[in-house]
Amino acid sequence: MTIEYLKRGKSDDDRRQDDAKTRAIVEATLAEIEARGDAAVRALSEKFDSYSPESFRLSQAQIDALIATLSEQEIADIRFAQAQVVTFAEAQRASMTDIEVETLPGVILGHKNIPVQSVGCYVPGGKFPMVASAHMSVATAKVAGVPRIVACTPPFGGKPNAAVIAAMHFGGAHEIWVLGGIQAIGAMAIGTESMQPVHMLVGPGNAFVAEAKRQLFGRVGIDLFAGPTETMVIADETVDAEMCATDLLGQAEHGYNSPAVLLTNSRALAEATLAEIERLLDILPTAETARASWQDYGEVIVCDSYDEMLEVADEIASEHVQVMTDRDDWFLEKMTCYGALFLGPRTNVANGDKVIGTNHTLPTKKAGRYTGGLWVGKFLKTHSYQKITSDQSAATIGEYGSRLCLLEGFVGHAEQCNLRVRRYGGIDVPFGGAAPYREAAE
Repeated sequence: MTIEYLKRGKSDDDRRQDDAKTRAIVEATLAEIEARGDAAVRALSEKFDSYSPESFRLSQAQIDALIATLSEQEIADIRFAQAQVVTFAEAQRASMTDIEVETLPGVILGHKNIPVQSVGCYVPGGKFPMVASAHMSVATAKVAGVPRIVACTPPFGGKPNAAVIAAMHFGGAHEIWVLGGIQAIGAMAIGTESMQPVHMLVGPGNAFVAEAKRQLFGRVGIDLFAGPTETMVIADETVDAEMCATDLLGQAEHGYNSPAVLLTNSRALAEATLAEIERLLDILPTAETARASWQDYGEVIVCDSYDEMLEVADEIASEHVQVMTDRDDWFLEKMTCYGALFLGPRTNVANGDKVIGTNHTLPTKKAGRYTGGLWVGKFLKTHSYQKITSDQSAATIGEYGSRLCLLEGFVGHAEQCNLRVRRYGGIDVPFGGAAPYREAAE
């Protein structure tokens, strides 16, 4: 097995040091929000966004005024993209059914899918106003039936971004707040004098937003670890360097720490892509950001075989995986660790980011090994229930339960079962004793 790196990004040690600095900053900031509430949130907004309105929560009149600044075409485009996301989310929701089954005569077991009762949706917008993120979180939460949807987004250029606010409103947000970063995440999870806390946080964000969600997990639920964007292109000689380079830089422009990886079995394609990236960086308007990401986090890996490419891809577990080979469906069948797959040269990650309908809030930092991305099911809790409708079944199940509890040494547990055996089965079980074994025919 031969795997060659033509280009490497930052070492794991360097990345861990960056993560440690982020953790310390977030921990201190969340403690400040907990201690000082609205005052801390306002101070942080002034410090990081130079934004301090009379109220961070928008009124309906303010929302309407912002939407009125958009053109008919901009509104139509937002509604079109949102409709694609909603259509797919509705299909996913329909696949999740409540069940009830009689496992034994008179023994009824079931589960219900219940919406989370309040959700905080973070929509990034510091460097770019992420209109599509509102569809992915707010609109999907609405499909799930969440009764309170709080949406936060930072100001863009010193004011609310009209397109983002429109997408939040069209998606079904009940509260829209112009707040960004750790202060938004902290306010939604911890609560302040002006904002009631939510039960769950969702949405992507920068390293500080992702770390804030991680630290708050347990106090509230979170969708997943969705940090800085990651992309991987798996390609062979069926595509060219321009396609590979464009797809790598298209995601590298997200931020200065967005990993972009080319995985190929063609050294010629790898070398041509490296050259093409340099050409595109000379003409790309967002090259300042993309170049920083590519320099520190870009990688080019050459493997001997498709099997090696598969192994490396699953080990990296990238958020976005663009597959352009002569066997795209083979990768679909075989890959197990990723955020989302984009199969073939006709589609691309930007389609998934903005319009095609699948959710773009996806696992990063290898979280694709244990979770998929945000979807309507993340907003639903599956709760089980049980009931027994006959005296005979109450006694039968109680007898087994009595003996099994005592097998583990739980006398109090056993008495819960014994009481039912006595009352519904008419069997005199000694206190703390095991219910007698009876043949089923009895």
